Amino acid sequence: MKNKRLRTVYFHNFSRFDGILILRYYAERGKKYKIKPLVRNHKLYELKVYINDKFLLRFRDSCTLLPSSLASLGRTLCPELGPKGSIPHEDLDVSDLRAKSEDLINYLRQDILILGGVMLKAQEINWSKYQIDIEGVMTVSALSLKIFRKKYFDDNIFHINIPTQNQDTFIRRGYYGGHVDVYKPYGENLYYYDVNSLYPYIMKSYPMPCGVPVWHNNLECQDLDNLFGFIEAYVVCPASISHPFLPYKDKFGTLIFPTGKFIGIFYSEELKFARDLGYHIIPLRGYLFEAMSSPFEGIISDLYESRLEAKKRGDEPMTFIYKILMNSLYGRFGMNPESTVTEICNQKRYEELMKMDNFQSAEMLTENYYIVNYITNSSFAEDDNWKAPKMSAVQLAAAVTACARIHMYPYISRPDCYYTDTDSVVLGCPLSDDLISSMEMGKFKLEYFVKKGIFLAPKSYMLETVDEQHVIRHKGPAKDLVTSEWFKKQLADPSLTELIPTHVNFRIDWKKFQIGKKDILIKLGLPQSTKRENVYDSENVWIETRPINVIDLGSKDATTILKYELLRLSVSQSTTEGQKTPTEALY
Repeated sequence: MKNKRLRTVYFHNFSRFDGILILRYYAERGKKYKIKPLVRNHKLYELKVYINDKFLLRFRDSCTLLPSSLASLGRTLCPELGPKGSIPHEDLDVSDLRAKSEDLINYLRQDILILGGVMLKAQEINWSKYQIDIEGVMTVSALSLKIFRKKYFDDNIFHINIPTQNQDTFIRRGYYGGHVDVYKPYGENLYYYDVNSLYPYIMKSYPMPCGVPVWHNNLECQDLDNLFGFIEAYVVCPASISHPFLPYKDKFGTLIFPTGKFIGIFYSEELKFARDLGYHIIPLRGYLFEAMSSPFEGIISDLYESRLEAKKRGDEPMTFIYKILMNSLYGRFGMNPESTVTEICNQKRYEELMKMDNFQSAEMLTENYYIVNYITNSSFAEDDNWKAPKMSAVQLAAAVTACARIHMYPYISRPDCYYTDTDSVVLGCPLSDDLISSMEMGKFKLEYFVKKGIFLAPKSYMLETVDEQHVIRHKGPAKDLVTSEWFKKQLADPSLTELIPTHVNFRIDWKKFQIGKKDILIKLGLPQSTKRENVYDSENVWIETRPINVIDLGSKDATTILKYELLRLSVSQSTTEGQKTPTEALY
């Protein structure tokens, strides 16, 4: 290397493209180089390279620090360097490379120039504002956490408990994502609203679980209002609730919001909210915390105010940095300790890993290296093998998502709600003016006034706006193949399917660390919904959906549940006979 001081080299999207090629390059030269990659859940975060056992350099992904396209980052952080440019990837062939070499080299030079400008600007901003060098972290969530710990966190005021294996396993079962559902598949003259910074607003505004939790094995006779923490409970959702509130994971791991009777682990505050909606709740057991004012109020308030000020003065780089820092902090606390690790190792280490209980698979990469996949922090691991990530506190992430669902429910539950996705709702009537603000955190902004909207499934919708925009969203490999016409056909007949040949340009083979182009057939259609049931009118037109009814009493608490059901039956009979209903017994 010409520059001996150079230690970190960044590629944008290193973890999903360049890094795969570079890792294999060094692995095939194993007699000269030694490599130490950091791969988690099929994502290559870092590749350290050694020569004669001496550290040479490390490769990292700028995209995990600045999660946006390089073209967008260049426009925002260093517009003076000019546009990123583009090349027609589809038209390139190996035989053309020499003839097109000048254009390709100029394209690559501009790429490198912009990425260098982006990283230097980001480094300058974070150092001047927080005295933190971005080279010391690998992800934006780690950077946000580092700022929080350095400038805002006081463990003497709010102790963040790092859960034990038992605590993490239990509480994580009560960590659910955002609410995504289709209620009505078609509408006209609709209002598509987004909440300004929903998760940061919740982190700033709601009490959070503090300190070391205390396990309670029997909460059956406890007053729910006096409990704060994560509670396994038996819940009954009446069939009269058309837009149910409490989440439930089915046998496939799909998050649904059903009616019926089931047992789950929930944040105490969502159980109280559900009870007030008409749910019947029996707390069974759980970990109880101390409720304290949020430790995030300072950092979220400062970042949001700083972002607004940067916006007012037209400072796009600072606006972008503040936004990603604010939105990335929450996820760090919910990081799952269990992950798939991919290790590149020699034969001796390979033979050691093969004997581990959590071993998954292995392949020979080169003459000198093997690829081995294994699980760390498995839920079946012995306590001695449990190594929780630093500041992984699932109770905080689970509290944030639960309170976010509480915040959204008054709008999701409206009879004119057509669709919802985490922090957005599509309504048939406008919200009142006091709920609308493009500047105030936690309030709504009108994203689109929709002339016509088709909502086929979670994360699959088409909007025709009043200003003639066509907004199309579709999750999965077919996202680039769907059109407005396809949405209209699927609405008319949701059972329609077709096989479409297409190809994937950059398909990664994680067993061999190779990237290639692959021709595939995609089944384009709507899978049978497991989240809600479609409802059709007398002319077989799909007009709405209704909740799935769940009966899941699989639990060691059969006696408690049987007593409750017998009591409920008794209450029902007493009510029929005109006697007073002992509603307090239901709680």
